[in-house]
Order: sequence, then C-alpha cells, then structure tokens
Amino acid sequence: MESGRVVSVNLAVVRTDPFTRVKSGRSGIDKRPAGHPVRLEVGGVDGDTICDTKYHGGPEQAVYAYSVDDLDFWATELGRPVGPGNVGENLTLERVDCSHAVVGERWQVADAVLRVTGPRTPCRVFSGFLDVPDLIKRFFAAGRPGAYLAVEQPAAVSAGDPVTVLERPEHGVTVADLLAATAGHRELVPRIAQAREHLGPRGREWLDAVLAASRR
Repeated sequence: MESGRVVSVNLAVVRTDPFTRVKSGRSGIDKRPAGHPVRLEVGGVDGDTICDTKYHGGPEQAVYAYSVDDLDFWATELGRPVGPGNVGENLTLERVDCSHAVVGERWQVADAVLRVTGPRTPCRVFSGFLDVPDLIKRFFAAGRPGAYLAVEQPAAVSAGDPVTVLERPEHGVTVADLLAATAGHRELVPRIAQAREHLGPRGREWLDAVLAASRR
C-alpha cells in the first residue's frame, strides 16, 4: 500500500494562557517539533503532556496525526502560517491522508505499528489556542480532523522515518465520516455501525447511544 514520511514528531509545551481556563487552566495543545527520536508507547507519546485526561489521551488516543496537506489548507483558510504541531498533533506526516484514513487501518511508522481509532473533535481550547472564535464550526465543516491512533507495537520514531499503510479494512468508514456523523449527519450511522469492531471504546459508546436512541 501507499507510503509516506514523518515530517516531525511534536511534543507539548504546557500553556496556562487565558484560553486554557475554559477547562483545567493548563493545556498541552501547543506541540513543537522535537529534535530527537521519540518513543510512541501504548499509553501515549513519551515526553508529551496531556492535561485534560477526561477527553484526551489514553490508549485509543495515544497519538494524534495530521498531514501537511491539511496544515496547508488551514494556512490558506486562516491567512497565516500553520506549521507542524500547530493543530496539536504529535505526528506531522506527508503523503498520508490522515483525515480520510479508514477506521481500523494499521500503519507502520519506523518500527512502531499504529492503528487508526477515530477523529479529533475540536474544542474551545483548540479555538482559543489558534485565536479563531469560530474554529469549531469551521473545523467540522472542513472535514479534515486528522487521526487518533492506538499503539500496537511501541518504538521510537523521528523526522524522516517512513510511514507505510499495512492494512485497510474493507468497510471503508473514514475518520472524516465518523466526525461528520457525530456532528449530526445521522444518515452515516448505518455505515459506521458496520465498522463498530474497529472503533475505540469512546466511538463504540457514542454509536451504541445513537442506535439506542433511534429505537425509542
């Protein structure tokens, strides 16, 4: 299958700016390129910081990946540079379509093996960090969420490492589809139900709740 490359591996600089006060008062959304190999572990990225563990992090959101094509889209959309780490991603990749990755897809990044679990959902901290008041609405509309990944085989990765798609489930449900469904496009739910076994716990919980409500 297709292959790409790691542009950068990004780690958090903890911020306590006013935009963080809508939650805990601390945020690790500000990711900056590391100049050294970084281990991707089952529980997360070594050296990274997750402040809001209720909604972020954990094995199903161990790594967040975003493509340079999507960063370029936001640079045009916002009229200013948007570079590696600027949307809070751990891995900035090229020639890998993170936003249309199929849920359950498996990637090899250097010696690490990662599995796509779902999309990133925008929040007020993200909007405040980029200082774009209507960013949540625009992020949903753009359909470029990037991919959360679980780590199946931990290893160190660094800029320049190859990325290869090892396996792609036949159901075809992408992280962009899942984001759209959570935003209200319920016509996608039957398709997403076919991919249930590949969703992370949070995705399955959301899907089960939507299906249960539809039966009432």
